[in-house]
Amino acid sequence: MAPDPTSALDRIILGGEPIYTRADLLERSRVPDQLARTLWRALGFPDTGGARAFTDMDLRALQTVGRLIDEQLLDEETVVVIARSLGQSTARLADWQTEAVGRLLADHGELPDIDDGLDPESMDAIAARAGELIGPLGQLLDYAWRRQLVAVLDRRLARAEVAAEEAVATVGFADLVGFTRLSRQLVDADLAALVESFEAASADVVAATGAQLVKTVGDEIFFVAQSAEIAVDTARQLHDVHRLLPEVPQVRIGLATGHVLRRMGDVFGATVNLASRLTAFARPGMTLVDAATAAEAQELPGVRLRQQAPRRVRGVGIVRAFELVEVSSEHGRR
Repeated sequence: MAPDPTSALDRIILGGEPIYTRADLLERSRVPDQLARTLWRALGFPDTGGARAFTDMDLRALQTVGRLIDEQLLDEETVVVIARSLGQSTARLADWQTEAVGRLLADHGELPDIDDGLDPESMDAIAARAGELIGPLGQLLDYAWRRQLVAVLDRRLARAEVAAEEAVATVGFADLVGFTRLSRQLVDADLAALVESFEAASADVVAATGAQLVKTVGDEIFFVAQSAEIAVDTARQLHDVHRLLPEVPQVRIGLATGHVLRRMGDVFGATVNLASRLTAFARPGMTLVDAATAAEAQELPGVRLRQQAPRRVRGVGIVRAFELVEVSSEHGRR
């Protein structure tokens, strides 16, 4: 029987042969069966049964977990939370990077059209590139994580919120206008390019202003800022940058200020729901803000606000919204 080419690729990435069953890992790591199962599922993987599916790398990871718990640096509940955060974050990261490198190989003629399937030479090219990249990309992942950790700790320490889940912030949504119609008109490649341009340009703006990108969902981004000033500046710059991208439609933005709940890298609460509803009410090229954001924004240089007619929002009640009419390009930058 010919060797499975994907198995060779797996060995390159995982650093060795899958020689252990789950029972083997439990015996060598001394981690309880239920905890090991919970961690594996939290990472996002299905049960392996009795198959030899694990490598020395898996064993070392489980031994590390056991040591952290034994030394009381973490407890079981926190370990599971961390595993789930790693699983969800790295799943998207791996998919994103595979797509980017695959596109590079295709552009260089090292991969055939995907409709033609992958021949042995193509698999060899993928395996060779994976072997060259796995070490450097792992180092860059560690670097980026450390930098992000410093940034998060600096923000939370400045507000004495290291362990806090609830905080006051200004949250915002930026939505591509007419995306549903465009998705029916554009071919898949053009639609993907549009979404990529929108996400890349928006992420750059959010980072530059000092806000934090919470997540992107195709035609929409969700960000959070420590103050209304930063959020307003972010909204202005988002409108400015997308006006310069002819392939990207106009955006509409909603901002709301109030208590939010931070959990597992996401942000929840009534303030988030209000910002989302304000975005839906906004017209193309418009930013709508709630009364709390308007109260802070009216003190900013170069800002004018126009009050909208009160709206009844299901689950919220009567909402006073304000259109951000003008934001000077000379102020509000961070």
